[in-house]
Amino acid sequence: MKKSMMADGILLLVAFVWGATFVIVQNAVASLPPLTFNGIRFLLASVFLLLFLMLFYRPQLQQMSRKLIWSGIILGVLLFAGYAFQTIGLLYTTSSKAGFITGLSVVLVPLFSLLILKQKLKLPAVIGVSLAAVGLYFLTLGDALNVNQGDLLVFLCAISFALQIIFTGRFAPHFPSLALAFVQILTVAILSAGSAFFFEDWKATLTWSTLTLPTVYWALLVTAIPATALAFLAQTECQRFTTATRVALIFAMEPVFAAITAYIFNDEILGGRALMGCLFIFIGMILAELQAEQITAWIKKRKTSF
Repeated sequence: MKKSMMADGILLLVAFVWGATFVIVQNAVASLPPLTFNGIRFLLASVFLLLFLMLFYRPQLQQMSRKLIWSGIILGVLLFAGYAFQTIGLLYTTSSKAGFITGLSVVLVPLFSLLILKQKLKLPAVIGVSLAAVGLYFLTLGDALNVNQGDLLVFLCAISFALQIIFTGRFAPHFPSLALAFVQILTVAILSAGSAFFFEDWKATLTWSTLTLPTVYWALLVTAIPATALAFLAQTECQRFTTATRVALIFAMEPVFAAITAYIFNDEILGGRALMGCLFIFIGMILAELQAEQITAWIKKRKTSF
């Protein structure tokens, strides 16, 4: 019981850190371009995970194979797309809205499972998807009744994350989790750095004076270590002591924490229509998680080869 309560508490802290990073990243990318920021963030995270693997999970490194690497690269490409869309989107929308729109990835998982895996939608998922769609309408239109570029980019982020979740369920049962995560994160680092080299003026912005700005170096440290490397380690360890449903409900708090921290640190206030949209999305996420848990179990039962 104590282990279960401790696990839930740690996972709630992970959800809080993830929610808080929307504000932190939004403030950082005002000084450091988004792709450059992601390149440094995920490089630090991959180095940290590699050291952790070498010190405590060396047998997982010895299980590296061509299939594991290719699977990690596929997941990394989807993860890169998600974080690229999200980080660039934060230049044009608020962090509170970005948190809830990103949360739509949970709702999209059952929908994509229907299209890709031919997994039938159950009633909770149908209701959840419907509520989330109405919520997205209210949230993105808001009280001003307009959709901005940032909202669209973050919605593409949600699609990318949903696909990443689907394929993680496809690949994860076959490989050691931390080794697969390391390949994913390293892939994101390489793709982000490469994209920054070609599409951003990184020479002008990647300077010592920029990196030593408190909003930048704190954002890099928080997102690389607690929000990426440690969060994944915590999730991997803690999920052994709690149920998938409880984890889903805990992680549904991420956009709520994003809205709270955005209000505290950036004075972001959502209007009545947008708040109604957030509530619909939140309820839709919880209902969709019930279907997502069933999908995960269904994937694990199938014996597939790739």
